[in-house]
Parts: sequence; C-alpha cells; structure tokens
Amino acid sequence: MQTIKFPGLGLEFNISKIAIKIGEISIHWYAIFIVLAFILALYFCKRKNGLYTIKFENILDCFLLIIPVSIICARLYYCLFSLDIYVKNPLEILNINNGGLAIYGGIIGGVSVVYIYCKHKNIDFLNLLDYVVPYLALGQAIGRWGNFVNIEAYGIETNLPWRMGIIENGKYIEVHPTFIYESIITFILFLYLIKLQNKRKIKGEVTYTYLIVYSLSRTFIESLRSDSLMLFNLRISQILSIAIFVVFCIILWFKKIKYKKIKIDDGKCKKITYET
Repeated sequence: MQTIKFPGLGLEFNISKIAIKIGEISIHWYAIFIVLAFILALYFCKRKNGLYTIKFENILDCFLLIIPVSIICARLYYCLFSLDIYVKNPLEILNINNGGLAIYGGIIGGVSVVYIYCKHKNIDFLNLLDYVVPYLALGQAIGRWGNFVNIEAYGIETNLPWRMGIIENGKYIEVHPTFIYESIITFILFLYLIKLQNKRKIKGEVTYTYLIVYSLSRTFIESLRSDSLMLFNLRISQILSIAIFVVFCIILWFKKIKYKKIKIDDGKCKKITYET
C-alpha cells in the first residue's frame, strides 16, 4: 500500500497498484484505467455511427488494430529516450507494470494505423480522425488516473493548496499533481470537441483543434514535470509540443482563410447567377 496525501485539502489515500490478485495473476489499476478508456471511447463512437458517412464497423476495425500498436509505440517511444536504463536491462522493456508509456508515442502509432487503414479501405483520413479524436481526449483524461495510482508523472515541489504529498526515495515531498492537471484539461477538451464535431466547417478542424489545445497545455504541464524524457538538456515532449502547436496553428489558419475565400466566391457566383 502507498499513501498519497493532499494536505491542503485535508485528503489522504492508501492505494495499492494492484486492483485484483488471483493466485499468481495480478491485475493493476493502470491496466484497468486503460481498458476503461478504450471501452468508453468505443461506446461514444457507436453513438456517433454514420457521422461523416463513416460506419461504426470501420471504427471498431481501427480500434482492434490501434490498441496493440499504440501501446507498443508508446512503450518504444518512452524506452527510446531512456536508453541508459534499458540498454543495461533490455528485458525491462517488456515490463509495463511499472509505468513507462509516452502518450506521443501512442498517438504517432495510432495515427499511423488510421492512415494505413483509410488508404486500404478508401476512407477519408481526416473524416475518420475527426470522428475518433474527441474520444482520444476522453481516454487520456481517464488514463492519467493510472499515473495517480502508480505515483508517477507528478511535478516539481510546490506549496499550492492542491499540492500532493508523496514519498520519493524515502523522503516526504509535496509536489504538483500534474497528471490531474492533464486529466482535467483533456476532459474539458473532450467536451468541447464533441460539440465541434457537429459544427465543424473544415475537414480536419476537430483534429487540428485537439492537437493545438493539447500541445499548448502539454507545453505548460511539461515545464512542471520532474520526470520528463530528456535529450541532452531539452525536454523532448516540450519541444515536440511547441512544434505541433506552431505547425497546426498555421495549417488551421490557412484552412480557414481558404474556407472563407471559397464561401465568398460561392456567394458572388450565386449573386451573378441570380442577377442574370
């Protein structure tokens, strides 16, 4: 059992990483949160069956491929930037019970699967992404609570009222609960994106908005993290987040300008046709 405190809020939790143990088989809370995230994502996807002319069967096919690939890619991404640990103990790469999944690796793997699937099935890539991306945000909001149970992905020390008290290397410290910050942000983002799905004006708008908002929030959160993956003295996720934010702000800006121009041109054509 581990003790997690929120002294400023008067809360204290005694938590075990293992949710269920049957003989030699242990099911960790981290795994339960990940499975729950996928189940809820599929549930909401089913309710949107037919959105952008995409059938739920296509989404289900994609999910069956995305689940293993995204987990593998999330693990490999994490291990790639922690080579000093895994070169000495290569078998530890297979041990995900102790955490060590990087969300950007999972996103890269998942998007790659969607792209290949869309090419094979002749489905519009951006339409399918706009269909599923809100539920990626929901999955992140749920999955981050696995970090809470594992006591990981927390931030630097702080004295803010919502600080979290933990034991690190035998020493009691009070830190930013950065995984909670990300959970709250991605849940709010999920609520916004499901509304945007029905109001989008540009193909890919839901996906671009997700990438812009998430990368901006991750840039801030990463600056507080105490366990960031590093390349020399640079935070990998922060650099990637800034790059994603800039690139997709530019893409969305140009797409909206193009949309407005087409709308204006269409209006002129209708006016000319009416007058003649």
